[in-house]
Amino acid sequence: MELVERCMIQVRERDVATLKVKTIQMHDMMRDLCLSKAKQENFVFIIDQSNASSLSMIRKVRRVSVHEFCFIQCIKSPNIRSLLFFNEFFPEEALEKSFPLEVLNYVEEHVDVRNPLVWILRISLAGTKLLKTRGVWRYMFNNFNLLRALNYERTTGIKIVGFKLPRDIGNLIHLRFLSLKDLEFVWPKLPSSLGNLRCLQTLDLRVGNYGIHVPNVIRRMEQLRHLYLPLYCKSSTKLKLGTLRKLLTIVNFNTKNCYLNDLINMTNLRELGINWPFNIENFNEKELGENPPIIGSKYLHSLSIITSGDESIDPKHLAHLLSNCTSICKLSVETRISELPEYHYFSSHLAYIQLRRCELEKEPMPTLEKLPNLRILELEETFKGKEMFCSAQGFPRLESLNIGELCNFEEWEVDEGAMPSLQRLEITRCPRLKMLPEGLRFITTLKELKIESMPKAFKDRLEEEGGEDFYKVKHVPSIIFQNILR
Repeated sequence: MELVERCMIQVRERDVATLKVKTIQMHDMMRDLCLSKAKQENFVFIIDQSNASSLSMIRKVRRVSVHEFCFIQCIKSPNIRSLLFFNEFFPEEALEKSFPLEVLNYVEEHVDVRNPLVWILRISLAGTKLLKTRGVWRYMFNNFNLLRALNYERTTGIKIVGFKLPRDIGNLIHLRFLSLKDLEFVWPKLPSSLGNLRCLQTLDLRVGNYGIHVPNVIRRMEQLRHLYLPLYCKSSTKLKLGTLRKLLTIVNFNTKNCYLNDLINMTNLRELGINWPFNIENFNEKELGENPPIIGSKYLHSLSIITSGDESIDPKHLAHLLSNCTSICKLSVETRISELPEYHYFSSHLAYIQLRRCELEKEPMPTLEKLPNLRILELEETFKGKEMFCSAQGFPRLESLNIGELCNFEEWEVDEGAMPSLQRLEITRCPRLKMLPEGLRFITTLKELKIESMPKAFKDRLEEEGGEDFYKVKHVPSIIFQNILR
């Protein structure tokens, strides 16, 4: 924070719930100064267009940032501690060094699938690329044995980066940070040698493959703080994670590929992301208090539950899960659920709630308005009913409300005294909503009203000249209309 106060760095994003700094950025002048100083002190070597062909100069530098494609085999320094990729891992242009330009042009110009020569050349090109990418991986894993951080931040280009992840990755026993995010491998199976990386503190396995097998070796990484599992694992994947007692973050946890009981051992957990399926076995639906606790951490502040397709979660299972999360301040639920649990199951510390694709049959406002510290509420495809009501003294600290994609929503009533701290209101794609509630004219704190993808008749009612409902919002300094439907 001292650097922020001195204007040496700029805050780019804050946590919506805690308002703590999440990401930062540098002013261009400050960045130039840092790069100049880093080059002077041999702190980092940045590979770009100006030096991609002269990598032999990398000798004593311990940190390398790759912004332009280069052949990693040209780097001869064994002292590298950090290797970060910000470009395409192996672009098509690199094949020009392996094939005559005429061959590449021929393949590009001829797309006739019945031409056997085109097929042969395409297979040859693909095979050559897979072999070369494997050579890059193996060179890194066998020559940079002192690596502490290996990160591939793919922005553009082809996702596939090899036939499979070589088992040589187990040689990087000093690795603290490893990210394979968005990478795709032809062979969807990670090597068991990952278990050799006992010093890892951050492991990101959110690869681009739809289904991948993860060996049961993560339990050996007892120093792990942050674990990001693949979105989709093969059914053969079954991970025991109970030994990871220092874990602060786990994302894409599910009960198909993980053991629910392991969560009780993660006593330092701060952030939990649950992906479907999530089932509680031998659950006592009549006496919720008789069920054993699920979460063992008293410090959990963020919980997200996400499913795909038509999967749903039992309201009683959600109630029991929430009753274990007494300190959370951030909750995101993206799954079908018939109704919300009663408000006393929710943490009183909740400051941010996002409900998406819930398709609730019962109105959520009577529950949510009782939360004393709720500041931000986002509702998208949340409610299937026609009417919502906000009572007086409800939502005492709510500052931002976003309502969207409620196709059946017709009438909204707000009592005087409701939402006394509201500053921003956004309504999106609620085609049947007839008008804004009368109670908005009593909310003097409202600074911005955004109406997006709503019928023209709804907009006309809010026009300054002749609008029937303009008196309700005439005190709002900023009224924004966007993508109004004809």
